[in-house]
Amino acid sequence: MIKFYAWIALFSLVFIWSALYPKEYFTWFLEVLPAIIGVIVLAFTYKSFRLTPMLYTLILIHMVILMVGGHYTYAEVPLFDTIAEIFNHSRNNYDKVGHFAQGFIPAMLAREILIRLSVVRGKAWLNLFVITISLAFSAFYELIEWQVALWSKEGAEAFLGTQGYIWDTQSDMGYALIGAITALVLLSYWHDQQLKKFINLS
Repeated sequence: MIKFYAWIALFSLVFIWSALYPKEYFTWFLEVLPAIIGVIVLAFTYKSFRLTPMLYTLILIHMVILMVGGHYTYAEVPLFDTIAEIFNHSRNNYDKVGHFAQGFIPAMLAREILIRLSVVRGKAWLNLFVITISLAFSAFYELIEWQVALWSKEGAEAFLGTQGYIWDTQSDMGYALIGAITALVLLSYWHDQQLKKFINLS
């Protein structure tokens, strides 16, 4: 797991790179703002509600995804242009990576908070709440995108990254759902092992 100072160093390096000559500064700010808010929240809660090492690592990965998308815009990340050419895709699909992560990482964050605060009992109810929270988070983000797009008309296309795909919003939420389910399937056992440091799961 990434240690505290390594975490800060990696975040800082990617943030500085992302902020240097991005495609468009207004779009960069909109895309990177959640990462900025996230790092502030993590700093204020580090002593009072320290998270598992796995979760800090996942959050950093999500922030890197946001900062890469902010630097290039989600529709123009070079690697995914190349992937689109190789596989004959009609669009740059980096935004789908972002929305998969938007389900994957918040699912584990929701899981940790629900378990540590004893909000629900039973794995079935826990998984249901985690998935619904992840979908609610994804839907909320889509609403924010909609309002920002209406407010900043000239930057709307770069921020939304729809690339002419009429089902973009629905597919974004679909990828978030897949991400949340994948996280629960792949990481729940490992997560439980780390949570034993904070609570008794026996």
